[in-house]
Amino acid sequence: MCAATLEDLIPLYPLYAVLFADPSIPGAGLGAAEISTLFVIWSVASVIVEVPTGVLADRVSRRALLVAGPWVTASGFALWTFVPSFATFALGFVLWAIGGAMRSGTTQALVYDELVHLGRAHGYARLSGAMRAAGAIGVIAGTASAAPLFASGGYVAVGLGSVIACILCSLVSAALPETRRAASVVPAETDGPAEGSDDGSVGWLQVIRSARNSLRTQPAARRLLLLGVGLTWIAALDEYLPVLVGTFVSHAPDVGPDPRAVALLMVVVSVGDIAGALAAGRFRSVAAVGPAVGVGATVLVAAALWGHPVGAVGVAAAFGLLGWARVVVDAALQDRLESASRATVTSLAGVGEELVAIAAFAGWAIGSGWSGPAGLFALAALPYVVLSAVLTGGAMTARASRR
Repeated sequence: MCAATLEDLIPLYPLYAVLFADPSIPGAGLGAAEISTLFVIWSVASVIVEVPTGVLADRVSRRALLVAGPWVTASGFALWTFVPSFATFALGFVLWAIGGAMRSGTTQALVYDELVHLGRAHGYARLSGAMRAAGAIGVIAGTASAAPLFASGGYVAVGLGSVIACILCSLVSAALPETRRAASVVPAETDGPAEGSDDGSVGWLQVIRSARNSLRTQPAARRLLLLGVGLTWIAALDEYLPVLVGTFVSHAPDVGPDPRAVALLMVVVSVGDIAGALAAGRFRSVAAVGPAVGVGATVLVAAALWGHPVGAVGVAAAFGLLGWARVVVDAALQDRLESASRATVTSLAGVGEELVAIAAFAGWAIGSGWSGPAGLFALAALPYVVLSAVLTGGAMTARASRR
């Protein structure tokens, strides 16, 4: 839990775009197009490195990657802090993508396999939800610390705080348990026996073959992977939540929202997200995902279009339901994967999530020309209503066929 909190306790989160655009910082003062280019570089780099790092996590020590990843990310933050320029901002995003990918998929794989070793795989949803909640708490703490750090030492203090958080995350990750993994047996159609080494680890090609077969031979695993990716559509738009809640407290077109009110409403939304993640540990039912997604989407549409400060409670409830669904779907997917390729398949899902995020950002940019934040959030939620109907209908059909 502590590692999950520290991983997201980054004071630079709310300020890095401000740093890039600040004309008083030598090497910074970037325009909107240049900053957008940096975000594209970040997303593309994440897509490129996600699966290779997943394969690496299935080939070598997962704990070692969890320890090394934060150091890679910290080096990027250090570049931004001490040698700001477009080139170092771009390199920092690449390093952040690599460091994040070294932990993405790897964490889930290590946690699930350790629970299997302890005979407690059924507890994965609870622990996964708790880690997600811990990460959300880290984001809140990092955001809250940004203002006092900046007041005391400017961007240098904020950057150093981010680097220190990464280093602490690495140190805590070094204490995680890791059971030695044996090579998995590959089905006969994968061109021969398992390709292993003397220490019981699996070979590179074996990892890829195992991942391929986990999805090829299990339609349920494929559906769960695609569903998990699809459920990130709304989650990707959380970057725009401050803009949405700002419309709840701004009633004059020429007067912007009070930042303090926006911050308070964002805490409300974060609490909903945390509650949804924690609820996955107590209530885990894939059959309930369809109805939950439908209710969440409907509530989000209503809250966004209402435009009242109380609507933040509805947004919190919607993100809580959708966050719960993501944890439950991830747990169901992990139940169907082989240990030898668990991180690889999970990282493949990460690639899909990055592509969905890019599509969501592009959709927002295009749609902002004709609609405000409320309309865009409402429109983004509509596909989930259709998805809910499909999932609920499929669950009813499956139950009927078993009778």
